[in-house]
Amino acid sequence: MDIKEAVRERYADAARRVRTTEAGCCRIACCGSAAPEGLGEPVALPLYDAAQVAGLPSRAVQASMGCGNPTALAQLNPGDVVLDLGSGGGIDVLLSARRVGPTGKAYGLDMTDEMLELAREHQRAAGLENVEFVKGEIEHIPLPDGSVDVIISNCVINLSADKDRVFAEAFRVLRPGGRFAVSDVVVRGAVPPGIRRNIALWTACIAGALEESEYIAKLARAGFEEITIEPTRLYVPGEARESVAARGIDTDGGAGVAEATFMSAFVRARKPGLAQG
Repeated sequence: MDIKEAVRERYADAARRVRTTEAGCCRIACCGSAAPEGLGEPVALPLYDAAQVAGLPSRAVQASMGCGNPTALAQLNPGDVVLDLGSGGGIDVLLSARRVGPTGKAYGLDMTDEMLELAREHQRAAGLENVEFVKGEIEHIPLPDGSVDVIISNCVINLSADKDRVFAEAFRVLRPGGRFAVSDVVVRGAVPPGIRRNIALWTACIAGALEESEYIAKLARAGFEEITIEPTRLYVPGEARESVAARGIDTDGGAGVAEATFMSAFVRARKPGLAQG
């Protein structure tokens, strides 16, 4: 199974679990709420406060599998068009739709039918009309050039095997002056090649995480400027090592991961040019 199909199946399984389990996901975790029994994740913490999610379907909150809260940190203005890359159960799309108001719009892009169906149910329950969930891949965004003011994402870009393509597509669909404002898992230090090749660790937000300087360089090559990476949570070394060991990776590989520093981070960048309107 390739990386994309492994990610698709993991998220499809997560959506099925949310719909068939009364309590939804057991906890909010990056790529990990639907983790197989006994396999811990390096990213697990509450992300949304009660006031922010008041009035949203509780299942939309339970279905979140992010590593941050981009809607709390991104600059969103009334009338903005927002695109969430890898929107999952839709919570960040719904929160964005509230902030941009009836003159704005929030798109959610996801490649998994099960997640799209779940997100549309959450949209109907929330009663928000300025929302549209679209099927597609973040490497091939099905929106016109220059049609979006803000791109958000929540622990999804690290799951792509072709991040250069993701950043190029994000740049393409943003308007001049448009903002890139995503939460993602970022690493400081080297990750062993054996870890990078492990499919289970890709879906667990470890193997696909970019090194901090590489993240900045790739965004710059895509054309972005004003690039910053702000850590929002650092993970203690044992968290990553334990997640690796739980998947049967050899001790040396686990030790290599422990020497790196994984973090949830908020990544900001801007497309050159004057913002419209």
